[in-house]
Amino acid sequence: MKRMKQWVKNSLAVAATALFGVAFFTFSCSAKQPDANTAFAESKSSVKIPANALSIAEALQTVNRAVSDGVLPSVVELDVVETKVQQIMNPFEGFPFFFFNQGNEQGEQREYKQQGLGSGVIVRQNGKLYYVLTNNHVAGKASEISVKLNDGRIFTGKLVGADERKDIALVSFECDDNSIPVAVLGNSDAVRTGDICFAMGTPLGYYSSVTQGIVSATGRSGAEVDNINDFIQTDAAINQGNSGGPLVNIYGEIIGINTWISSQSGGSQGLGFAIPINNVKKAIDDFISGGKITYGWMGIQLTDVVDSYKAELGVKNKNGVLAAQVYLGSPAAKAGVQAGDYIIALNGKDVKSSDQLVREVGDLPVGQKAVFTLIRGGKQMTVTAIVEERTDATVTDSSKLWPGFIAAPVTPEIRKELKLNSKVNGVAVASVQAKSPAATLGLQVGDIITAVNGQEVKEIKDFYATMDLSDKKEIWFDIVRDGHSISTVKYRFDRKR
Repeated sequence: MKRMKQWVKNSLAVAATALFGVAFFTFSCSAKQPDANTAFAESKSSVKIPANALSIAEALQTVNRAVSDGVLPSVVELDVVETKVQQIMNPFEGFPFFFFNQGNEQGEQREYKQQGLGSGVIVRQNGKLYYVLTNNHVAGKASEISVKLNDGRIFTGKLVGADERKDIALVSFECDDNSIPVAVLGNSDAVRTGDICFAMGTPLGYYSSVTQGIVSATGRSGAEVDNINDFIQTDAAINQGNSGGPLVNIYGEIIGINTWISSQSGGSQGLGFAIPINNVKKAIDDFISGGKITYGWMGIQLTDVVDSYKAELGVKNKNGVLAAQVYLGSPAAKAGVQAGDYIIALNGKDVKSSDQLVREVGDLPVGQKAVFTLIRGGKQMTVTAIVEERTDATVTDSSKLWPGFIAAPVTPEIRKELKLNSKVNGVAVASVQAKSPAATLGLQVGDIITAVNGQEVKEIKDFYATMDLSDKKEIWFDIVRDGHSISTVKYRFDRKR
């Protein structure tokens, strides 16, 4: 906006100069000479602005300059090269294989290098080693990384660690100059809608750019980009190349890492999103110490539920998330958490969404106690679990995921879709996990569970009341499928695993 105002001012000056130039030519051709009242463009005084208003504008400009001058030296450009593999298909694919003596049906593979551009911010120094925080999608798969400083110096970067779940990465470079500024990390929990902020980086290749706006919202979901972070939304212009650069407050503190935009054109439409810096502070230490993020794990599969589901659970108007499934033998299971528990707090902090709880559990140190406040059967209680480390092998082992499906209320829509008799009540089976106990029992999507261990089930709260594992060695289900009533085999629990 300031540039636009200056452009307008300059344009007016040019126009005025042209106008008076013509007037001077006209007057000089006449016999009458210019008198004392004649005015020329270059001699006119500047626009008069009320002193109090000007002082406010100058103060804002001073802040903008100070923040830019203070932070830009710690903002870097990352030029990356990623080695990719391309499948070269057989040009004769589709012809009878015998005609060409079979040949190479699968085609060949070749490697090629793809260049990319992003931004980052220096967040740590250890002697000659500097650490740059950026996005995983910028540098996480790079085979070559070049770090360009604000003063034009270029260094070879090395990937320290990267994480897809949070879309962050840490890059290091070495430099004998110990005067390179390290950014100050702020407190993103203190960020509020309406706060003034600055986005910095290299948008579309325009090095060391600064844009200004406000925080449009906080706590935005990352589901659209498959990310467990919540996000700070801003209208400060963010474009391709800004990814990994910092979002900065008026104190010159980093409050976020610019990550993605929502756009129909591919360019900025005032919908930019940054990872809150508090979400990644621990990750910086994890990357430096071990090259990866160490996530805490409880062994609960969480889901957010709609108001009608809450009403059936008996938790209407309460914020929280449903423990839809629990891994057998997990920290949560050992502590007594059961499928159907409604979790409302972790370590005394209210739970508002499943993503929030996943992040907060993930940030807990391995071995630490985690106190869950939950509602079961209409009663509030607390359970204490010991945090374990999350591993891919553990979370992908669906054979231990109990019960292995999501229980859904039998709504009028489901009743119509399945052509259920009006006398049939229970819960519907949805999202059966392969190799899970439910799959082993032969449950299918669309089955209606009418009883558990012979105890009648009419609705959701009845179902979860019968699923208490503390006093059961085995479980079986009575179900209705395609109008037929059948019973599953019995599933016996191995208490040793």
